[in-house]
Amino acid sequence: MNPGGLSEVTTATPEVQELADQTKGEIEQKENKKYSIFKATEYRTQVVKGTNYFIKVDCGQGEYMHLRIYEPIPQSGEKISLTSYQTGKTANDPLIYF
Repeated sequence: MNPGGLSEVTTATPEVQELADQTKGEIEQKENKKYSIFKATEYRTQVVKGTNYFIKVDCGQGEYMHLRIYEPIPQSGEKISLTSYQTGKTANDPLIYF
């Protein structure tokens, strides 16, 4: 991986699912929609001053979304934040920088 570049795509872990779960309510509010399924399937990371997580989420019925979540370094005292997200994705859409 190049400095600042994205890692390889990896199967989502329970820790990555927890990050996605922490942003679910915010996304539901922005989209004015409830997601009964919100399962992280894979992810990539980018090390910056903290870590950007690019996460593919299965929303059920063939609908996917991509999340970009920023996790600051622990010493900063900041909380994780949803930086961006993309809806209308499929299982086959590559998880790339956005």
